[in-house]
Amino acid sequence: MLREKEKKNNKIRVGITHGDINGISYEIIIKTFLDQRLIELFTPIIYGSSKVASYHRKALKLNDFNLNLIKKAEFANPRRPNIINCHENEVKIELGVSTQVAGTLALQALEQATGDLKEKQIDVLVTAPINKKNIQSDNFRFPGHTEYLANKFNSDDWLMLMIYNELRIGVITSHIPLKEVSKHLSKELVLKKIRVLHDSLVKDFNIRKPRIALLGLNPHAGDDGLLGREEIETIIPAIEEANKNNMLVYGPFASDGFFGNASFEKFDAVLATYHDQGMIPFKTIAFELGVNYTAGLPYVRTSPAHGTAYELAGKNQASPDSFRQAIYLALDIYKNRKEYQSLTENQLKAGPVSDNNAEDENRDPHSVH
Repeated sequence: MLREKEKKNNKIRVGITHGDINGISYEIIIKTFLDQRLIELFTPIIYGSSKVASYHRKALKLNDFNLNLIKKAEFANPRRPNIINCHENEVKIELGVSTQVAGTLALQALEQATGDLKEKQIDVLVTAPINKKNIQSDNFRFPGHTEYLANKFNSDDWLMLMIYNELRIGVITSHIPLKEVSKHLSKELVLKKIRVLHDSLVKDFNIRKPRIALLGLNPHAGDDGLLGREEIETIIPAIEEANKNNMLVYGPFASDGFFGNASFEKFDAVLATYHDQGMIPFKTIAFELGVNYTAGLPYVRTSPAHGTAYELAGKNQASPDSFRQAIYLALDIYKNRKEYQSLTENQLKAGPVSDNNAEDENRDPHSVH
């Protein structure tokens, strides 16, 4: 009955995994839903443990907060924050400590939530932070959420995309050692990530002709081959191919100058070649409000752009801002995808539409400095 009412109200069902129970996950979840106005926007369904939630609530002295315990997502109350027990037994909680139990519970919640996402019991997924080491097991042999979800949803075309307002930074090679970045880079990989980013900007962010900046791998973007040839042999050919396919891609740019003179503000998104090249400037600009989005998946998944923060666990000092922004972004992308799908269907019915953006398409991709 509640599910039918929810459908009529068009409320989006947001699945939330509790992440590592010894970190700040429950603190940011509880603090977020202390604001009852959020429940008017969507129906939250937490995949975790009511006992663990109660422990954290008491540790934080937030006794006025309560969760609605349900057995399945379909029974969610659209007027309350809901929780599904993914683990029924007593759990030893060790705040600020990485434990195997915490990793096991994080994976149980993730597996149940992704299953419900596939079955359309929830509409979007927001993942609280995990510990990438203690979650490792026979069922989880991945560097992080992004790779796990790409595998779970059989997606080869995905991209880790960090977002803060109009700043969007993706990484071509994500969770791999720095010494392996160069041998992983290829024209095909760079071009694939460009396509994923371009499609996401169009479908997920309603940007009709997105402008993408691509960073170089080497200092000074290789200095015409003096400091490395990856730009000449791999990155520039990928950019040229992308432009031939009507994508507005510019670069390669030297990362230090590109962020130092705020050139990133001229683009809809930036594509970095490796993890820290993108993460360091992003977190310098947007550490407390940034969101991690996995572009290219058939489902919407976001996460706060921070980790378990063991050092803050149980101290009532953690900010829920990034987690809250992750929820907002998931809602926006879900709605944008629906709108894009509707527009595409209408255009197919109406026939082809002329494009008058020749000026942008003919622009020299190396002209922005």
